[in-house]
Amino acid sequence: MPCFVPFNKSLDISFFILRPVNALDDDVIHAMKFLSFQSEGLGCVYSSVMKSIHGNLVVWYGAWIKRSEEEMDILNEMLLSAMEELSDLAVLIQHGFYDAVAGESKDGHRSARFSSGDTVLLCSVVPAADVESALDDAFRGALSTSLRKAEGTTAAVCLRCRGQPLVVMLHVWKSLQACYAWLITADYLETVQPQVDRFGREGQFDVFKVVYVSSDDALNFRVSSSQTHRFFSDAFPCTG
Repeated sequence: MPCFVPFNKSLDISFFILRPVNALDDDVIHAMKFLSFQSEGLGCVYSSVMKSIHGNLVVWYGAWIKRSEEEMDILNEMLLSAMEELSDLAVLIQHGFYDAVAGESKDGHRSARFSSGDTVLLCSVVPAADVESALDDAFRGALSTSLRKAEGTTAAVCLRCRGQPLVVMLHVWKSLQACYAWLITADYLETVQPQVDRFGREGQFDVFKVVYVSSDDALNFRVSSSQTHRFFSDAFPCTG
């Protein structure tokens, strides 16, 4: 079963971006798989791990059942505590919870779906002052246009970060080649880049390979590794 990013606000969406330090990417990825396992007991219904194609970033995505603001604060503290236990493996460089503001898919589903092996393009923009709603509308138009014109893409969703000025577009592709073809042709330059230049600053993008989703058989591995378990035993004392 694939992983889902809903186009509505039915779930709380989180992203944690890490950069490995003095460790292999595989070590961090394995730890993030275990985080997915532990998070299930806290109400995480979908999760995945992505690795940047050319850089050394690792992204952990989690979709959570809705909860009160107080409960959300507690969850956030638990997740940050878990990340701190990984300090000898990776540095947390960005994190947050997000709300979907727009989304489209070619198959008509009300969510962006991806599985292990798929390619995901993440574009992030810091909105200029007082233009967040305008940037939302601009990205909505950009993703609609790109889905109509681009070959090899399946879905895209625009997300706004809570608590900090940041807008992210997540774009799912069937293959790395299809994603690159879109980036280096006029399609990207005519759809997304103009909106970044007009409404935002500090625009960035990176291409990731999905290396794990929580429905993979690999997670049925009941994680017997004591080496990994030591990282999250304090953060999740009641879920292991």
